[in-house]
Amino acid sequence: MMALKTRRLAPLALAALAATAQAQDNSMFSFSGFATLGLVGTNTNDAQYATFGQLRGADKTWSGEVDSKLGLQGTAKFSPMFSATVQLLSKQNGDGNFNPALEWAFVKAQLNPGLSVRLGRMGGPFFAVSDFRDVGYANTWIRPPLDVYSQVPFSSFDGADLNFQTGTALGTWSAQVFGGQSTTVIAGTKVDLKKATGFNTTLEMDNGLSLRFGHVAGKLTAHTTTLAALVATIRQTPFTTTADELDPTDKKASFTGLGLNWDNGSWLVAAEYTQRRTDSYASDTNAWFLTVGHRIDKFTPYVTLSQIKNVDSNITNTIQPLTPGLAQLKAAVDGFVATQVRTQKTWALGVRWDFMRNTALKAQFDRIKPTGPGFFINTQPGFGTGNSVNVYSIAVDTVF
Repeated sequence: MMALKTRRLAPLALAALAATAQAQDNSMFSFSGFATLGLVGTNTNDAQYATFGQLRGADKTWSGEVDSKLGLQGTAKFSPMFSATVQLLSKQNGDGNFNPALEWAFVKAQLNPGLSVRLGRMGGPFFAVSDFRDVGYANTWIRPPLDVYSQVPFSSFDGADLNFQTGTALGTWSAQVFGGQSTTVIAGTKVDLKKATGFNTTLEMDNGLSLRFGHVAGKLTAHTTTLAALVATIRQTPFTTTADELDPTDKKASFTGLGLNWDNGSWLVAAEYTQRRTDSYASDTNAWFLTVGHRIDKFTPYVTLSQIKNVDSNITNTIQPLTPGLAQLKAAVDGFVATQVRTQKTWALGVRWDFMRNTALKAQFDRIKPTGPGFFINTQPGFGTGNSVNVYSIAVDTVF
């Protein structure tokens, strides 16, 4: 019964348990970590499967770079009110290396049992599992469904948040408001989110049901010299409205998400519906996923369905091919817009085996049907026109 009760905890609680596992009761400092060793392969060499922003992925040649990662975390508790947390994370980043990055670095003031304030670098609270999306052991899947979780590439932000929690007749209600900025690198391109503000609210009921709603808005800038040169060229023509739409500087962006989790100790259900809206070349998208799993002793087989659709490319190509040069410019814009199509469908089958304490072995099969490139990288001509790709994954997750 104790094992079942522990498994019913929310993934965030599992991560917190792992974070304190090695801390001594009276110690000011606690240290913990998490790691994933994963292998991924597909049935095609016409594209590579990767998490969004990575430079290298997997094809028929299996790769250990897509999912493998190592995280180390330390917390110092100065008093019952004040504490500080630092987390370092090493995984394949947008520059194509595994250099450790400072993922978290914040101070926290617990003003009373239900109210806290944090300041510094914190996990970007954009999704239901944002704080522990990289802690594989805290999640059922090998990786969160990419059709949903690839819409926002920022995993942390620099700023402040206010967290409130209280008990209600329905269960525990929590709310978070936050503000700040974030920077990441997507396939070698630096992207900034400035003046970001948002909120999350969650209701956790005693029957294992949890409901979440969140929203964030800010100003998006992509520092891409290739696109800047294309925009500058278009500005030398009469079709400057197209240049204005393509210009990736200081554009409005927002993200909204609805989430549901239900876990009764035997069955688990997770679902999210999300919307991304921007005034930039990053297309407007709607996405969702649904996961259903069933625990059988130490095994948890699960199935996931997910989909992302382009709602609007946000670019109206007004360039008229009046000359060969303008025809080439129009084709260049159309080609660029085509690379931003993020429409694809995925169904996945997997199983998790908790074969030893704090360690799980997972195997997962994904079948993905993209329209255009989807979230595949290094695509060959013709890819995405009716292709379906099989993705095979195996991983060992641990916390220590």
